[in-house]
Amino acid sequence: MEPVGSPLTATYAHPQSTPTKFLPAISAMASSYKGRFPYCLLPQSSSLPWMPSTYDKPAAISPTLAPFSKSSQGMAASKKLPLIADRTTFITRYTPEDWHRANLTNYRVSETCQHNAERLRVDTSRMIQDKYQQTEKTQRESTKNLGVRVNDIGFWKSELCRELGEMIGETNALTDVKTRLERALAETEAPLQVAQECLLQREKRMGIDLVHDDVEKQLFTEVDVIRSCQERMQRCLDKAKAQLASNRVAQHELERDLANKRAAHRIDDKCHHLRNTSHGISYYRGVERVDATISVPESWAKFTDGNILRSQSERAASAKLRDTTRNLLQVTANEMRCQFNRVNVAFTSRIAETADAKSKIQTHLAKTLREIFQMEMSIEAIQKAMRDQGPPFKVAQTRLDERTRRPNMELCRDTAQLRLVNEVHEIDETVQSLQQRLRDTEDALQMLAHAKSLLQHDLAVKANSLFIDQEKCMGMRKTFPSTARLLGSV
Repeated sequence: MEPVGSPLTATYAHPQSTPTKFLPAISAMASSYKGRFPYCLLPQSSSLPWMPSTYDKPAAISPTLAPFSKSSQGMAASKKLPLIADRTTFITRYTPEDWHRANLTNYRVSETCQHNAERLRVDTSRMIQDKYQQTEKTQRESTKNLGVRVNDIGFWKSELCRELGEMIGETNALTDVKTRLERALAETEAPLQVAQECLLQREKRMGIDLVHDDVEKQLFTEVDVIRSCQERMQRCLDKAKAQLASNRVAQHELERDLANKRAAHRIDDKCHHLRNTSHGISYYRGVERVDATISVPESWAKFTDGNILRSQSERAASAKLRDTTRNLLQVTANEMRCQFNRVNVAFTSRIAETADAKSKIQTHLAKTLREIFQMEMSIEAIQKAMRDQGPPFKVAQTRLDERTRRPNMELCRDTAQLRLVNEVHEIDETVQSLQQRLRDTEDALQMLAHAKSLLQHDLAVKANSLFIDQEKCMGMRKTFPSTARLLGSV
């Protein structure tokens, strides 16, 4: 092995040169070789370049005689060719016995070939007759089989035509039902929008009136009922579309199979009527080796029978779906109309309750306003009483302040001093009690004012709720799609 990275020396590719002696022509004169020597052996060289063209170079060397030179005088006698004149005999290839033996062999071969040829002629004549009869029999059988095939194709073609007509009628009927279902589904949008608009308008109620009352429950139920009906109708519509697609697929398979049957019937009928004298027959080389068939009689009949059975199954499913769709339209129309009536009843009851509550709020608001007026008068009386306590309080405190200036032992804690102190405390307690009563009265007044504000706000809320339910919502719910529209008939 050569080390990795070293250049390869492919010595095995070099041609091995064998020692060859090039002899002159036998007809040449022996004297013409005087002083001349043949070429020496072609030396084996291991320095041939790595090129394929070098392999042909030894073969391209012409066997010519080299000129005499002094360097050839020193050659050994063993490397020189003997002259033709020195040979005593010529080399022969065969003997007379071989010659006679070869002639006898040729005779026997000729006789054998003649016998085989005669036997072949007889066999050929017999084979031609047999093959002619076999060809006629095969052609009759092929013609008979083609006739049977034409009849089979005609039978299945009539079955396909009948099934195709029934499938087209069923597809048209299902298309009409699907159109009704689409119209009915479109009619449900208006009631749904009315219910959603009512819910949206009732969201504009304020305060405590944003109650989850029976009206709202019935409205949510109505939305759920309509959406449920829409979902069922949409599912049924999707099924109808899928069934129509299946019907069209089955119809397309029937049409394609029928077209193929017609083409095959035309071709096989033409083939059935072809004779040896017919026009248009020709050689088509290699056509028997082309196997373009993709079915056998069993699979061929099963394929058409499968198409017919699939079409019949799709027709049965389509008819069942049409009945289901009609029942669904009737059920959904009844459900939506009944829920529409329930919502209207709930609205009427809620409007009556709101009007009664509004009337009671107005009565309580009037009482609250009267009480507020009386509390304001009481506050004014308390404030006046507090102001009246100011001068006596000043007199008592002024007396005490003056008595603090008495000198030395005159600062006596006498009865007058004690009474003045008690008077200041009594007046202070009176003022504080009046202030407490004022605060209580003001608190009561504030509570009354707050109650008045609540009543006024609640009154506005009730008026707003009454306007929403009575004017806006019931105004939108005056009409509802007719039963014929909900059934998709118009």
